[in-house]
Amino acid sequence: MNEELLLVGSVPLETPEQVFRTFGPSIGDHFAYLPDGEQGDRAHWIDGIAYRVLNGHPQLETFSRPAPDEHGPDTWHPQGDHDQFKFRVIPGVQEVQFGEPGWRLGYARDALNSYFVFKTLKNEGVIPAHVRFQVCLPLTYSALGLFVPDEEDLLKIAPGMTRALRAEVDNIGSLIPPDELAIQWDLAIENRRIEAKLVAGDPDGAWEEAKVVAAPMEEVNAGLPDEVHVGLHSCYGTVNGWPSRQPGDIRGTVLLLNAHAAAAGRRTDFVHFPTVKAADDAWFNPLADLNVGDARIYVGAIHHLHGEAGLRAQLDTVKTYLPDFGLAAPCGFGRVPFKPGRLLTEEGDAPPPDFMRIILDDHQNAVDVLNDLTQ
Repeated sequence: MNEELLLVGSVPLETPEQVFRTFGPSIGDHFAYLPDGEQGDRAHWIDGIAYRVLNGHPQLETFSRPAPDEHGPDTWHPQGDHDQFKFRVIPGVQEVQFGEPGWRLGYARDALNSYFVFKTLKNEGVIPAHVRFQVCLPLTYSALGLFVPDEEDLLKIAPGMTRALRAEVDNIGSLIPPDELAIQWDLAIENRRIEAKLVAGDPDGAWEEAKVVAAPMEEVNAGLPDEVHVGLHSCYGTVNGWPSRQPGDIRGTVLLLNAHAAAAGRRTDFVHFPTVKAADDAWFNPLADLNVGDARIYVGAIHHLHGEAGLRAQLDTVKTYLPDFGLAAPCGFGRVPFKPGRLLTEEGDAPPPDFMRIILDDHQNAVDVLNDLTQ
C-alpha cells in the first residue's frame, strides 16, 4: 500500500533535491505524494506572501511589520502572532488587483523548478514510480487573514487573491503532467476563523463562516484537469511553536473539511486533520459527521504530545470513527530549526541537532503502529 503517509508541506532542508533524496529511497514507498519541502520564504508559509506580494503593493499600506532581529531591520518573518505584517487598503480603492497572472505569487515558478528535480530523480529511481509531485498553497483566507485585520479591507482584497491563486494553479496544472500532480490547499487561518465562532458559543455562525471561507474553492479548482489530485490540509499553526492552539475537540476541523469538500466543484482526493494530546472519545466524536466523499483521510498524529500512552492509544480511538486512514504530522516542519514546539520531542524547547533523523524515525514508527493497528 502506498498511502500510509503524507507530508503536509515544509521540511527543514535547503533544497528540493535534499528533500526528495531524504524521503524517496528511505520511506518513499509509503507516500502517494511528495512535496519539495517549501524552501526559502515558503519555509515560513504565508509570511512569504506578506513579504513578497502584499508589502509594497501600490493599493495597500503597510502599517506594521516584523520587529528587527539580530540581523537588523530588514527581517520579514515574525517571531510570533504578535509580530506580523499588517496591511490596510488605501482609501478610494474598491478592489485590490494582482498583476502578472500565473506568476505573481511565486508558486508556479517554484513548482516548475522543483518538478524538474522531482522528474529527474524519479527517472533515476530515487523517487518511487507511483509518487506524485505535491504542490501546497494557502487558500484565500489563509493567504490574507493574519495580515489584514479590517474585515472590510479583507473583502476588497480577497477576490483578487482568489483570481491570483487560480492563475497560479492553472499555470501549474498546464505545465506539469496532470497524472504526476497533486495540489494541496492549506487551511490554517480558515480553521482559526471557524474555531473562533465555536469558542464564542455560536455553532451556527461557525458553519456559516466555514461556507464563507470555503467559497473560493470552486474557482481555484475550476481549471485543473480531472487527473490532478486535490487535497485539503487543516492545521493549528506553528508560528508560536507547535501547537499554536489546542481546540477543545475536532468539531471546527470537521466543519472546515466538510465545507471545503462541498465547495470544491470536483472530487477531493485526500484530506488531512491535526490531532493534539487528547485520545478520548469526546475529542474525536465530531468525526462521526465528517463528509468528504471518498477522499483518503490522513490523521496528523505524528507528534510528541501523546505522553506515556503513545500514538497507539489515540489511533485506537480514531479507528472507532474511521475504519481506514493514513498518518501525517499535524503541520509542516519548516519552523523546527528555531521553534520546534512538541513536534519532535516531549520537552519542546531547543531544536534537537538530529531533527531530520527524528522526523524520519517518527514516520517509520507511525507506519509500524498503523500496520499493527490494521492486522
